[in-house]
Amino acid sequence: MWAAGGISPVPVLVAGLFLSVASPAWAQNEAWSLGETDPAPVVVNGGVAYLAPVHLPPPPLTDRPTVRVTFPTLTNAPVLGPKKKKRGHQLLAQLVAQGKAAGNRGDLYDNRDRGHSRLNVKAHPQLTELLYHPVLRDQNIDYGAAVGLLFDVPVIGNSSTALTAGPFARSVPRMVLTGMQPVGAEALYQNYVNGQIHVYPSYRDHEPGGKDMLPANTPYYIISQGSSGSDQPHLEALAMILAAFRPDTKARLMETGLLASTVQMVFRRSRNQVRERGAYLAAVAHPTAFPAEGINLERLVALANAIQPDNIPPMVQLSVLEEPENQPGVDVFGDGLSERLFDTPSAIARVWRSHRYKREMVLSAKDTVDPNGRPLTFNWVLLRGDRRQVTIAPLDDTGTSARITIGWQGPSIVAGSDDVSSSRVDIAVIAYNGVYDSAPAFLSVLLPDHETRYYSPGPEADMRITRLVRTARDGQIFDPVVFPRTDWADDFTYDGTSLTGWVRRSEFGEQSFDAEGKTGGKQPRYPIVEGVDGLPAVVQQTQ
Repeated sequence: MWAAGGISPVPVLVAGLFLSVASPAWAQNEAWSLGETDPAPVVVNGGVAYLAPVHLPPPPLTDRPTVRVTFPTLTNAPVLGPKKKKRGHQLLAQLVAQGKAAGNRGDLYDNRDRGHSRLNVKAHPQLTELLYHPVLRDQNIDYGAAVGLLFDVPVIGNSSTALTAGPFARSVPRMVLTGMQPVGAEALYQNYVNGQIHVYPSYRDHEPGGKDMLPANTPYYIISQGSSGSDQPHLEALAMILAAFRPDTKARLMETGLLASTVQMVFRRSRNQVRERGAYLAAVAHPTAFPAEGINLERLVALANAIQPDNIPPMVQLSVLEEPENQPGVDVFGDGLSERLFDTPSAIARVWRSHRYKREMVLSAKDTVDPNGRPLTFNWVLLRGDRRQVTIAPLDDTGTSARITIGWQGPSIVAGSDDVSSSRVDIAVIAYNGVYDSAPAFLSVLLPDHETRYYSPGPEADMRITRLVRTARDGQIFDPVVFPRTDWADDFTYDGTSLTGWVRRSEFGEQSFDAEGKTGGKQPRYPIVEGVDGLPAVVQQTQ
């Protein structure tokens, strides 16, 4: 079930199986009684933006609607409440009073857990709180992951919710990245370019003494280290960053679609652990989950306010130029699942299902454009993974593209969190325009560390797989949505450099396969079904 409130989940198809999660509003087909063909704008009144069905297109929504918001009157409220006395608060209040900072007039706050962990808007009087009509609340458009509506004004928000019960328990970010594909990651990117950034607690997905369960790193939200309420310091930081931008800079950031990415840069670059540029180009600046202890309000206000309209940083746009296709019977031996988790312009994610010992990709950032035409250089930074098994080779002087080679490897310790392990390889791509570094874009590759693999050198010294045990070891933690249970072990045979076949052992006995993956002359199918305890499982069916 969802924490912090009741919700009727709907099934979302992902990688051939069903996971009960909340559906994006624009994927629902229920109708409401109100609604116009040309939706009216939300008119802010008394510091509140009250969203009703009349402000949305009538269902069914085939695309994400953009809600228009108008501010007919801008109050003279102070940017911060009277209890905000820290040095960062004082600096922000001074800059706003002098007209050097934009303040929060025109910014929305979107609470998506129905007050469970609500920002104290009295402490940020210029923020406009977004409230939802009961008809929209009944359809959960106000609840959970912010993947339904877009807005034409800056938005910060939060949802201290999670899937808390059963084998599919997970944080909101992991739910979106695994249970809402293919629309989930794309919706997050749309938020990013529309100036919307939300905070979600890590819940149990990044526990001290545990494992980072997120399948990928992205710059599209902020994950707070902890559970309900851990998002509050991060929300305050986001509100103050938006308020600290110069008025002309803030307008330019919204115009160019660079507001959220620049907020991400400021949030990361101003942390206590990131005192100089070298630290920003390292793992410490770009964790999966951010603890509150690193937030430095004075630094983030100063950095945000220093950015001029003519030197705002770009947003990195990544694309895959080369990526070998897996060959059945050579690289994969029986699960039928894609290695592509998602491709979005600022985050690309893969799941290592191939049995290759090494994998190569060529990535390009050539589509990245500086908004003011400044020349760009790119830094490719290994954030996570075994440095002995990862090679990043830029293909030109500016680092616009790079060839990345990753070798099979075991889990590693997360930088800055010595008691958290990870089975991901993360690479950040950061553009530099001569004044500021950009927010990072990411390549993430998730490895199945619950599998036991044996590799040995072949005649040409290339490492090749000799044995693969797919059944997880006792107590091994892995995501059943990404890695459906597979209960068998394969032993491979070769003739010189060529694979001749393998023997599969399972509870049903032994089977022999040829190099093409056939057994008894037939090509098996590998559907995903509901297995033990309701968990998805790969089964072998011979036609």
